[in-house]
Amino acid sequence: MKTAGTLVALAAAAGTAIAAPAEASGLTFSVPAHKNPVQRHPIADAHYVLRKYATPETIEAIEADLQARRDAVPLSLRGENATVGANPHGSTPGVDTSYLAEVNIGTPPQKLQLDFDTGSSDLWVFSTDTKSSEVKGQTLYKPAKSTSAKQLQGAKWRVTYGDESHSNGIVYLDTVKVGSATVTGQAVESAQDVSSQFTADSGSSGLLGLAYDIGNSVTPTKQQTWFSNIKSRLAQPLFTARLKHQEVGSYNFGYIDKAQYTGAISYTPAFTDTLGHRLFNAGGYAVGGAALNKRIINGTADTGTSIVYLPTDIADDYWNHVDSAQKVEVSAGQYLYVFDCSTSLPTFSFGVGSGRITIHSDNLNFAPNDGNTCVGGIGGIPGNLAIWGDVALKSGFVVYDDGNNRLGWAEGA
Repeated sequence: MKTAGTLVALAAAAGTAIAAPAEASGLTFSVPAHKNPVQRHPIADAHYVLRKYATPETIEAIEADLQARRDAVPLSLRGENATVGANPHGSTPGVDTSYLAEVNIGTPPQKLQLDFDTGSSDLWVFSTDTKSSEVKGQTLYKPAKSTSAKQLQGAKWRVTYGDESHSNGIVYLDTVKVGSATVTGQAVESAQDVSSQFTADSGSSGLLGLAYDIGNSVTPTKQQTWFSNIKSRLAQPLFTARLKHQEVGSYNFGYIDKAQYTGAISYTPAFTDTLGHRLFNAGGYAVGGAALNKRIINGTADTGTSIVYLPTDIADDYWNHVDSAQKVEVSAGQYLYVFDCSTSLPTFSFGVGSGRITIHSDNLNFAPNDGNTCVGGIGGIPGNLAIWGDVALKSGFVVYDDGNNRLGWAEGA
């Protein structure tokens, strides 16, 4: 998604195309979430996030700043006293920047590994339509090999990312099965051009967006997400995310597994913006075991973002508790933090409803930067938006309860 807009009530987007579920109601199922063997570099993640959640007022400044930085330092963005290294992708042991799950598309089914992204609303894939120069080992969707595929004439899609690149292409209607849920006539967005950040990720064949339909990029008629097309068939119209550090996690659909969390689930109302982000308000934050600083923090639980991004004053407050921390501006008003890898980090907590969710210290040491320093799992961004990415989700258990227009958090088991 490109820019955040005016907040709107949760509702089905008018004019959105609807596909057909293939099962009776009452479904419950679980889908394993595996660590992507290819890691996205923190700078690439930062640029992607900034454009994904930018406001209209900041887009022009962001693009000008990124161009200037690219011209001056093509591969390394430096702060005054620190540098975040610029190897764009790798397979560093102990680092999990994204998670993949199996999706079967077409007849007979073609198995693809996709990134389930609660921060976007498009199901798009690498395919035989993708330029060969932009394919680097991904498994391709082959619409010509599917007897159920039908091109949606005149339909196009386009998503722009933080480095000003984009992914775009055409649209097919085909059968899509995730777990035990099958949708016939699901919109599958076939990439013709792919952003370099995705080309470099050979582990993933695309995204399965789980945000609200209003954020779908297909024109001239927006298409429903796969989840929208199956949620009326579920035992409960919700899904949960339990991601784990260096372990297999899961996305569960239609039910809440009590074995995946401890204590009580704290719920808070969900709302959205004009591009489909599933938003909620946190009631404050704390560093270590301190009492919560009471403050309303608008945010989203985004499985498609690697780390946590907080308003910069909150991020600064956290890293001011770490003596070795250094602040690195990676684009206009956006910061990553590096620190001595031997440092013991404090926990970070935030309020949800009447509860308090704590991000564990080991998850806040996100990735090695060089021989001595590491990149932190909390970054800073302009404004008052918090993006609770995988670093937070690895410590928690999240319920995306669309049936009750609410979001729930608990401590992960």
